Amino acid sequence: MDERLEAFKRLLDIMDAVRAGCPWDSTQTIESLRHLTIEETYELSEAILAEDLNEVKKELGDLMLHLVFYAKIGSEKGAFDITDVLNGICDKMIVRHPHIFGNEKVENAEQVEQNWEKIKLEREHNRSVLGGVPNGLPSLLKAYRMHQKTAGVGFKWPSAEAAWNKVEEEKKELFDELQKTDNQENIEAEYGDLLFALAAYGIYIGVNPDDALEKTNKKFKNRFGYLEQRAREMGKGVQHLTLEEMIALWKEAKGNEQ
Repeated sequence: MDERLEAFKRLLDIMDAVRAGCPWDSTQTIESLRHLTIEETYELSEAILAEDLNEVKKELGDLMLHLVFYAKIGSEKGAFDITDVLNGICDKMIVRHPHIFGNEKVENAEQVEQNWEKIKLEREHNRSVLGGVPNGLPSLLKAYRMHQKTAGVGFKWPSAEAAWNKVEEEKKELFDELQKTDNQENIEAEYGDLLFALAAYGIYIGVNPDDALEKTNKKFKNRFGYLEQRAREMGKGVQHLTLEEMIALWKEAKGNEQ
């Protein structure tokens, strides 16, 4: 027997056992698992950004357990089981890859993405192009995915330069709004337009803005942590440093990264 199938059967058997005999596992519901699954997904994201493949492996295991758990609960309710889940995704993969399982010809990844959107729209006639973007996504990632989805059906800037020109246009509109008014609602709207344009530009330069911002967040946190540590070594709380001292330590932190 294929060792992959053996490992998956082992997980299914363990799930059956803990669901039947563990006081905690036996009381879980799809709803109670939801926030835990979100937490596990973020932990996987952190491992990926840290390029820690050993942690990625562990977090994938945690997520796999959750998927099997949901399927077990679904089978108890008579709604679906793991076989339905796996066959469903297999069928979807075959339909969405006619260049592999059919006679479609594609030349690059962009054409594959465009075909995905067309296939989904053709098979689900009432489906909105943006219907597959979850409302609960973080706002910056949601903006990026919305641009990706609409680009897949041809609604996009003709070039990276054109996309950047839109960023410049939105930046000017924000600046103009700041100069002429103190209407916070208008300022917020222009600021949002600028962020939205920057998210779109990421598509043209191959950068996911959510990933990029999270890496910058981590970098900022590490540098500020260094600043705090150096302040303690100087016998001061960070709040007692002057701005000039903070800037000097910040530059020191940046220098240590190189």
